[in-house]
Amino acid sequence: MDHEFKLLIDGKAVDGASSFDVINPATGEAFAQCPKADAAMLEDAVAAARRAFPAWSALPIEERAARVNALADALEARASEFASLLTREQGKPIDQAMYEIMGSVFTLRAFADMRIETKVLREGEGNTVIEHRTPLGVVGAITPWNFPVILLMNKLGPALVTGNCVVAKPAPTTPLTTLLFGELAKDILPPGVFNVLCDENELGPLLTSHPDIAKIAFTGSTATGKKVMASAADSVKRVTLELGGNDAAIVLDDVDPRAVAGKVYQGAMANAGQICVAIKRAYVPSSMYDEFCDELARLAGEAVVDDGARQGATIGPIQNRMQFEKVKALLDSARAEGTILSGGEALDRPGYFIPPTIVRDLDDDAPLVREEQFGPVLPVLKYDDIDDVIARANDSDYGLGGTVWGRDVARATEVAKRIDTGTVWVNQHLAIDANIPFRGSKQSGLGGELGEAGLFEYTQAHIINAVPLEDR
Repeated sequence: MDHEFKLLIDGKAVDGASSFDVINPATGEAFAQCPKADAAMLEDAVAAARRAFPAWSALPIEERAARVNALADALEARASEFASLLTREQGKPIDQAMYEIMGSVFTLRAFADMRIETKVLREGEGNTVIEHRTPLGVVGAITPWNFPVILLMNKLGPALVTGNCVVAKPAPTTPLTTLLFGELAKDILPPGVFNVLCDENELGPLLTSHPDIAKIAFTGSTATGKKVMASAADSVKRVTLELGGNDAAIVLDDVDPRAVAGKVYQGAMANAGQICVAIKRAYVPSSMYDEFCDELARLAGEAVVDDGARQGATIGPIQNRMQFEKVKALLDSARAEGTILSGGEALDRPGYFIPPTIVRDLDDDAPLVREEQFGPVLPVLKYDDIDDVIARANDSDYGLGGTVWGRDVARATEVAKRIDTGTVWVNQHLAIDANIPFRGSKQSGLGGELGEAGLFEYTQAHIINAVPLEDR
């Protein structure tokens, strides 16, 4: 690739101390070089952000919002370029890549429109109590490889609007779209307000424990999230963790099984299943189990598994070799313990391709049911009693998302209320909106993103309690 990527530190495009390969998961081969930061560069970036904070936070919010809107405009103007690069480094089909880029544009604009008003908590009888909010300072934003652009915007939008400065560290397997975004930001934001560092996972502990970082906003695995939380504890940093999920779909007995199977299939297989809130296990009434499974298998058999850059591809590759090997291991155990109706084997071709796979007849304790597969593999389990299936769905360390499917919406909503996850969708999936809070329960996260609640995560609340001064 001819483009020469640079780090962004203090408003300047900077060469790395070294570099590393970026792999196209559709070929398994390197297609670009990424500049690699070292510890000294991290110190420079944090210091630049700290210097920029007083002036940036002092700007009127309308001026900060205008800069965020300018970022959205610049990203939209080059959406095709970003989508093409995203497909090459992440693997998703080009239409899904464009959807992520345009979703990122919408997210920035949504946060640019949000405002935090001073809240009057008490007023009267000579006593006024108000709550007002101020920015935290320097935010470390650590993003994953499945949605590297929009998950950065989920952090950058609220951080900038509320007056914080940011040091971003993308996943080492998908760093290039973040670096390209840094090129836009260099011409729009004041120096130091937004900085981009890339590494091969060496700098994470330095960033999360840095004394001049006020908050860490992290999206990634639960295992890594625990390490981030522990690292941030010494200085009691504010932390937002959006972690893994093992999201259950509960299909009720009043639906058309073939119609709902199509919706569950899409919810499980988008982005090759590499979504924290992808449907990762489906519970189906025994009376429609066979028909439901057969329809899922039919849909999986019709999928076009190919390089996301090729017209007509519906499923791209697994993003990296480590995850590819993990999914293959889960397939091996599922083959021994259940019945594979479609897929089940990695494709014999270059790249990290696994076709959509439907597995039935597994026990609840099977690894594919208990663990987060993060790939295009869906276990389908049967049930007979609604109370029992709710208990089975909740029997997980995770609690990020879930879905309930039923013709009787009121009944489905009552079932949804009993699911212990941060979000439950009824008769829809992945209905994520920048104006609606998103958060996890149990080991799926801490704090929240999006909506006003997500905006609050980048602020410190202060209470002012005032009464008149008495003369005596």
